[in-house]
Amino acid sequence: AAAITDGITRLKTLKPYRFNWKSVGVGTTVDGFLAHEVTAVPEAITGTKDLVTTSSDVSAGIATAVGIPIYQGIDQSKLVPLLTAALQESITKIETLETKVAALESS
Repeated sequence: AAAITDGITRLKTLKPYRFNWKSVGVGTTVDGFLAHEVTAVPEAITGTKDLVTTSSDVSAGIATAVGIPIYQGIDQSKLVPLLTAALQESITKIETLETKVAALESS
């Protein structure tokens, strides 16, 4: 095991959004991420961007028609270690700055 040492850098690549789920309907606004944009934690993503059902999916009984979107998924709990590492890095930076400010104020 190795510590996460680039938490802030990776965290800055995440782009949170407010959006409506296509499958839920209008008016259901949620906070989240677009799965294909979450490159900082690839193990959190399932599926393939822009994948649609094929004739073999219909033949196998998996889908009722060709061309139906197969949406990607995201397990947001897998973002927690990165978020924790970035927060810990931020706290260390804040504490260092507080110490420097206190030293400057006392001189």
